[in-house]
Amino acid sequence: MSKAAELANLIGNINAGGGGANRNLIINGAMNVSQRGTSFASVSTGTFTLDRFKRDFSHDGNVTITQDSSAPDGFANSLKVDVTTADTSLAAGQYENIAHLIEAQNLQHLKFGTSDAKNITVSFYVKSNKTGTYAFNISQSDNSSKQATLNYTIDSVDTWERKSLTFTGDTSGVINDDNGRGLHLIWFLAAGSTYNSGSASATFQTYDNADYAAGQAVNVLDSTDNYWFLTGCQLEIGQNETVFEHEKFSQTLQKCLRYTFVHQTN
Repeated sequence: MSKAAELANLIGNINAGGGGANRNLIINGAMNVSQRGTSFASVSTGTFTLDRFKRDFSHDGNVTITQDSSAPDGFANSLKVDVTTADTSLAAGQYENIAHLIEAQNLQHLKFGTSDAKNITVSFYVKSNKTGTYAFNISQSDNSSKQATLNYTIDSVDTWERKSLTFTGDTSGVINDDNGRGLHLIWFLAAGSTYNSGSASATFQTYDNADYAAGQAVNVLDSTDNYWFLTGCQLEIGQNETVFEHEKFSQTLQKCLRYTFVHQTN
């Protein structure tokens, strides 16, 4: 993206109520903080690995998640999912995903549930040996249990690619002003027919299983040779992707400490 295009996107987002400093709503999107360790083998579903990123799954395979030094230019770290036990034939209700939770009271400026609800754009770098169509879901459970799902495509093997997806602001789904789950961001790596047989939509709709991972056509779990990387995750107000907002390690760590504090002793 040219500098002129980057500036135009930023100005567009500012005009929409976003842009500027502290625009990234995702904590630790550059995968720099990992207080719990740097390698997580056979972790149970719902377990946090690198700070603020957790694994959710239901299938017969297994993976190891690591903080990896492979990263696109300008980044030092990524989250890597490495398949250690394959599941070549997913049952209808099985899936694998990496998820990120955003606290509800940090999302009030999105104005969800009002006529002025803001559009939001998620962008990220991804790399895998498995090309094809993947699903990305945003779930919002407060008051309405709504979700929106869009697809992105990994085009080239073992190549860092930047993806951008824009979702329509939800005028009816209020996000509570509390410390609960505001938005649940979900990157699918595999999904059975119960979850991938519906329709993708940029508009938030009532939750339906079939739309949860709508369009997910790749099963990253089908071989122990497979891997999937993620970094540079950003969620911001507006309909445009802007350059990733880097911050000092100390700033990111301070944000992470609200949710996990690991005390080191001799």
